[in-house]
Amino acid sequence: MLPFGESALLIELDSPERAQAVAAALVTGQVDGVVEVVPALRSVLVELDPGRSADPRAAIASLVAAAGDRVVAGRSRMIPVVYGGEHGPDLDDVAALCGMAPGEVIERHSRTELRVLFDGFAPGFAYLGELHPDLRVPRLATPRTRTPAGAVAIADAMSGIYPAELPGGWRVIGRTPLTLFDPRRDPPAYLVAGDRVRFEPISAVAWASRSGAAADWG
Repeated sequence: MLPFGESALLIELDSPERAQAVAAALVTGQVDGVVEVVPALRSVLVELDPGRSADPRAAIASLVAAAGDRVVAGRSRMIPVVYGGEHGPDLDDVAALCGMAPGEVIERHSRTELRVLFDGFAPGFAYLGELHPDLRVPRLATPRTRTPAGAVAIADAMSGIYPAELPGGWRVIGRTPLTLFDPRRDPPAYLVAGDRVRFEPISAVAWASRSGAAADWG
């Protein structure tokens, strides 16, 4: 554990699975003085109450040691996606880089179950991994200033979904009509660390019927 600012600790780990296990252990352990637990790819940030009366580091270390390498049993999420065309402007380029037809990219992307490794970059942006090696492509040489909400994109070993209109350099192969972040909901993000995600190809005519918040939020 390393000090991180005046009232936080950073726990560095060796894998996303270990980070998720440690984060889950700290949340369920309810250590006095711990305000927030934030998992990242291979680390966990533990925010502390600056007014705490006792030092929680021993209790935190005990939970970290006991967490082991257990896999967090995340929820199963199905994300509908319109691939290609105006919703996936980079699909053809990705197919060319991968030496595949666009349909093969769609098939491989949608058949693979990915895990939410962590949320970051923007509220509700879930980093999903890992992609099959055949689908790994570099980021755009020049990032877009605007990427629409719901854009389903890939870069290197990960896939991601933009929860709002944001700048970004990932290659957009499709778009989902689902709402992915709503600060009025609990949790505010539809996808959280440990969730298992699959993509469902849909037609553009189905967009309106699949738009909005998913029924299984929470």
